[in-house]
Amino acid sequence: MTSALVLVLILSAAAIVMFAVNRPRTDVVGLIMMTALPLSGVIDVSEALAGLSDPNIVLIAALFVIGHALVRTGVAQKLGDLLLRHAGDSEVRLIILLMLAVAAVGSVMSSTGVVAIFIPIGLRIASNAGISPRRLMMPLSVAALISGMMTLVATTPNLIIQSELVRRGHQGFAFFSFTPVGLTMIGVGILYMLAARRFLGGAAPTAAAGPPSEAEWIEEYGLLGREHRLRVRPESRLVGRTLGQIDASASQGVNIVAVERGRGIRREFIRPHGSTVIEAHDIIFIDLADRKSDFEATCALLALDPLPLPEGYFSDRSQELGMAEMIVPPNSKFAGITVAQAQLRTDYDLTVLGLKRARDVRTGKLVNERLREGDTLLVLAPWRAIERHRTDFRDLIAFNLPREFVDVVPIPGRAPVAIAILVLMVAMMVTGVVPNVYAALIGCLLMGLFGCMDMTSAYRAIHWPTLILIVGMLPFSIALRKTGGVDLAADALLGLLGQSGLYVALGTIFVATALLGLFVSNTATAVLMAPIALEVAEDLGASPYPFVMMVALAASAAFMTPVSSPVNTLVVGPGDYSFGDFVRVGVPLALLTLIAAIFLVPVILPLHP
Repeated sequence: MTSALVLVLILSAAAIVMFAVNRPRTDVVGLIMMTALPLSGVIDVSEALAGLSDPNIVLIAALFVIGHALVRTGVAQKLGDLLLRHAGDSEVRLIILLMLAVAAVGSVMSSTGVVAIFIPIGLRIASNAGISPRRLMMPLSVAALISGMMTLVATTPNLIIQSELVRRGHQGFAFFSFTPVGLTMIGVGILYMLAARRFLGGAAPTAAAGPPSEAEWIEEYGLLGREHRLRVRPESRLVGRTLGQIDASASQGVNIVAVERGRGIRREFIRPHGSTVIEAHDIIFIDLADRKSDFEATCALLALDPLPLPEGYFSDRSQELGMAEMIVPPNSKFAGITVAQAQLRTDYDLTVLGLKRARDVRTGKLVNERLREGDTLLVLAPWRAIERHRTDFRDLIAFNLPREFVDVVPIPGRAPVAIAILVLMVAMMVTGVVPNVYAALIGCLLMGLFGCMDMTSAYRAIHWPTLILIVGMLPFSIALRKTGGVDLAADALLGLLGQSGLYVALGTIFVATALLGLFVSNTATAVLMAPIALEVAEDLGASPYPFVMMVALAASAAFMTPVSSPVNTLVVGPGDYSFGDFVRVGVPLALLTLIAAIFLVPVILPLHP
């Protein structure tokens, strides 16, 4: 083992540790490695930056835009309505149709985005059918993970192994090379989830059909009696300050959720922004988050006069303000910081009323509560601010909307145009008229031309941390190959295998990839395992295709823990799951996937060239 290889292995181990502890962010780890590898002298700068010139990086970015256009144009919502019409109240039919729909949509867009789209659909289906969301949320996550096995562009690991194949001089996979495997796996997944749903519990029907009402949230989060209507006296220290500057919520447990201001003979309702300036004689609507605080003392301290308030928690303002439950997704910039530090009112017009962590509902003074991935926030905001987080999945996802939302916010359109463009893009990829990356770019341009996407939304749709992670980690395959690390890993696997045969070798590659995927992202796992799988195949004199296919399948089979994939993390809150639920249901499914892959992959992709 050379000193250069030792250095590369140390950097690789450091990257894995940082991925496992999630510090720093995954994209920052990619940047660190992209910078450190040239400094080590193992590769040069051009090799470290080679990922930036990889066509698959552009393809992944374009697919983010296409997927986001499907959300903005209402395709997902229409699909949900279709499911509701055809599924009825049969739980078996619901699970089958939901998993098939998720797998179909996930075959052409990010699995994380698919889950973000289908969580509200699944909750609405569960409510209408009178069953617990626990029975549908895990089938949803399983189908989203399996959707990565459906097509070449379904998930990033598929495109990474494609790049590695082409880099080694092989032809690469066609668009539908994964599809026979994916169709089999979704069949296995559906049958398994129908059998395993009894382990999820929650068989009792829900109390009410349809989405939750704001009144139900008011009761669940204990909001009733916290609302107050106050007039601001001229001598109040709030006068002249913006809502973003006011620290009363941090010091007194007060949230200013709306402002009413006199304009001549009429009064104007002002939606609360971080830049809204409080004026003398304004009427402010506040949520007194800290029940232990002395309301009269707070009014005296801030020079506020109490006024009568209509019944209900600001129900008289339901056309201007609404509530929503929002999830903190994986890699959100809010994870690890407090509610106050997140500045949700200043930057997003959101007022946090309550927080739910798994089954634990927390209310009261939340400004110093540190947010975690998977947390559910109950927010009060203008409807358009809530609508923005239905399509922007980066840092907060509005996954649960009240019944009142249907009466206020119009449904987005242009779904037929978006579907037609998607079909055209897939047709170009399948026929090979143009390279895949060109087909995706043409699709993006057509989405913009026909009003399905604007440039601001397109740039916002691209998940830049994922791209930076891929670009930063790709040089590792070059460094490991140049220093002999790939050969060393392959020799170690071959030594472990002995004379076991090609089928055992395929299973070993799958298991090694799945275990590594418990600690690092599936993207990084594919980067590290793809060259090893190719080297093992070459040493065994076998075709490279089944071996890298096993890497791709194992990278998508992240069923075993709630933190092994962002897809799983997103459904923990809505499904009210524990860590043990995923272990109990996910481990047997991962073993079934392994067995099915060992027997199926060699049939579709012969083991010998």
